[in-house]
Amino acid sequence: MKKLIIFACISCMLFSCEDVEKKAGEKLQAARIAFEQGNYNEAKILIDSIKILYPKAFETRRAGIGLMQEVELQEQEKSLVYLDSMLQTKQKEFDAIKNKFTFEKDAEYQKIGNYLHPSQVIEKNLHRSFLRFQVNEKGEMSMTSIYCGPRNIHHIAVKVIAPDGSFAETPASKDSYETTDLGEKIEKADFKLGEDGNVMAFINLNKDKNIKVNYLGEHPYSTTMTPADRQALASVYELAQLLSSITEINKNIEEANLKIEFVKKKMGSADTSGS
Repeated sequence: MKKLIIFACISCMLFSCEDVEKKAGEKLQAARIAFEQGNYNEAKILIDSIKILYPKAFETRRAGIGLMQEVELQEQEKSLVYLDSMLQTKQKEFDAIKNKFTFEKDAEYQKIGNYLHPSQVIEKNLHRSFLRFQVNEKGEMSMTSIYCGPRNIHHIAVKVIAPDGSFAETPASKDSYETTDLGEKIEKADFKLGEDGNVMAFINLNKDKNIKVNYLGEHPYSTTMTPADRQALASVYELAQLLSSITEINKNIEEANLKIEFVKKKMGSADTSGS
């Protein structure tokens, strides 16, 4: 009698294990179909569900790990093809307009050069108070408020005002300095896009309007942006968005390649351990 009970229990366990493996196998097959159809997220969700629903389906879970690696590899390889295509498109756009800008880079002191509108090169703007715009090769845009006059105003911020009274104002500059050249007082304050109180975006939005610039410091000073300066901002702003996109795509390509390398190593070690 005792033997019959033991036999019955073993039979139940075997049938139970077979039933678990069968159900888990159905999930795995559904995941494989989703993978072959290019539904990578669905495939990964189905594979993950096997571990949760059928933790004792060891053989199927092991097969699921292998399928997950295939999914991740193909997903990254397809992503890489898409990113390469996007990069080529953006690079062509950049090549088509880069000659419209002046490129400045001091090879001795700078690792990254800057692009600016030709109308705003220093040689053409001596003894003038104005807002100067530039973007580096990574797409990081910045603005420099330049003041030239007979006395210091000790400015550390600027406020730009549109004809309808709307305005934007920078916070205090984190990088400003003053000097004197042949009796002329020169002050400069730098502001990065994103840390400029939305001033550059405001100017770009109002590039077709007369914009007043108030220099904020110990002494009041105001000027009006010239049409050339407003156009310089609009051009550099557009270039910054393009270069920023190229930088982001290159970053994503690098990450995709690292993931592909990592998955291939995992697949290789699995093959080695299995053989």
